This record gives sequence, C-alpha cells and structure tokens, in this order.
Amino acid sequence: MSAVSKIRLGSAPDSWGVWFPEAEGQVHWTQFLDELAESKYKWVELGPHGYLPTDKDVLRAEIEKRGLKVSGGGVFGGLHVAGKFEADLAEARKVSQLVSQVGGKYLIYLPDGYSDLDGNIVAETTLSDEQWVLLTTRMDEVGKIVLEEYGVSLVFHPHADSHIGTDQEIDRLMNHTDSRYVNLCLDTGHVSYCGGDNLAIIEKFAERVQYVHLKQVDPVILQKVREEKLGFAPAVRLGVMCEPPHGIPEMPPLVAALEKLDVDIFAIVEQDMYPCDPDAPFPIADRTRQYFNSCGVH
Repeated sequence: MSAVSKIRLGSAPDSWGVWFPEAEGQVHWTQFLDELAESKYKWVELGPHGYLPTDKDVLRAEIEKRGLKVSGGGVFGGLHVAGKFEADLAEARKVSQLVSQVGGKYLIYLPDGYSDLDGNIVAETTLSDEQWVLLTTRMDEVGKIVLEEYGVSLVFHPHADSHIGTDQEIDRLMNHTDSRYVNLCLDTGHVSYCGGDNLAIIEKFAERVQYVHLKQVDPVILQKVREEKLGFAPAVRLGVMCEPPHGIPEMPPLVAALEKLDVDIFAIVEQDMYPCDPDAPFPIADRTRQYFNSCGVH
C-alpha cells in the first residue's frame, strides 16, 4: 500500500437514512452536514437532488463553513425506456450544473429499479437487446453532454433490483460504452448483494473504476433475502447493508486493490439505512470512518 493514500474518503446522505429529497422522519440536512463534519469526513456526495439546498451560493456556503468539499451528485434514470430520454437528460443536466457550481467533479448515474419500497416487482426485470442498445448509446450521449457542458464526469452505479448489478451486466455495460464519457462507480455493497466479485471488477476494469461507494453486506441476512425472494427495500429494512467490518466484501484487500490503481479516487461511505432513527447514523458514521482510517484510508 502506498505511504500516502490516494483514496479520498467521504460520506453521503444515504448513510443518514436519506433516500428522497423529502420524507417523514428523515434527518434534516443541517443535522446531516453537522454530523458529517463532526465525524471527520472531508468529502460529501450531495444525495438526492433537493435534499441539500439547490441554490449554489447557499449550498457552497453551507459546505465550506463546515470544512467540507463536494465529490459529486447522483441522479436516477431509465435510459432504456423509449420516450424517457429527454426527461432523464434534463435531470442529469440539472444535477451536473449544481455539482459543477459547488466544485464537484462527478455525476453518479443510477439505474431505475424494478421493485418498489414494498419489494413488489413493478417493471420488467430483464432488458431486450434493443433496450440494451438504447441504454448504452444514451448513456454515452448523457456522459458526453455533461462533460462538455459542465466539466462533470459520468460514472455509472450498478444497483440491486435493477438491470445492471451482476458481473455479467457490468461487463456488458462497460464493453458497450465509451470510456471517454462513461466509467464506473463501484458500489461494493451492491456488487456483493448481486453475487459479484469486487476484486475481479477492479482488475478487469482498472482504468474505468473512477469512483467508489464503500459498503458491506451481511451474508446471513442476504441469504434470508434470497431464500424469501425479498426486494431490495425490504432487505435494507432488515439490515442487509451492515456496518464495516461485519460483512462482505472484506475491506483490507479491496482498499489495497484500489491503492494499487495509483490514481486519485473518491471512496464514499454508504450504508443504505432507510428508514432509520435520526440518532442512529452519527455513531455508525464515526466508527466507520475510524475503521477505514485503520485500513489506511484518510
């Protein structure tokens, strides 16, 4: 491992139980930012658009006064769906513009899921070859636009209960998109949830792993989820995403593999807690930061 880590450790609203811009019982954004800073993270991902202030001057002031910096912001989209491209592109532009205005560099693009908050299947679970072509060509187009217009790089985030989660689906996406415009946000928890191999992905796509979400999966709960065929949201409520180092994948080998890439890379801690008690996230975030410090990430 390098003497000086090139991994930039941060966290996100997701680790404070925030999945939506507004939701009953959700931690207020001021509490999130205060506790993020108090738990000694330096980087913040913006979370769902509208949770944090969307006025660039207000957001920049709130971020800077806490000694934080922005890594990027996320957006969901269903680029494989005919007739949805313009709306998805508008959302990507909106988030990318704000990210750029507050000093961030990445648009984390997440695929729309096919299950709802109750775990019900609400959309098709597989894509046709024609839909795959739509997805990959449109992903290239979105990535090109946000890069040229805002200087923001698109990284695609594989996700449970979506069409890109398994190793094979990640391979297909990477092999049919342009590395100039589309690269990978490796979410270690979602990859493990989908039965994938994080270390193999890092090795295979070393030049395209440009951003990371650090999280672990409880293998006992994951087995229950598979046996009972539960959706992702019910699995989260059971605690399938757990506090490191109590799950999979093992973090020291993963951190070592990321260090071996020898590039500056954001590693954003996420735990996927929804819903959660507003008092629960801070001690977990603080312990998790200390754990990754012990792995050599600062």
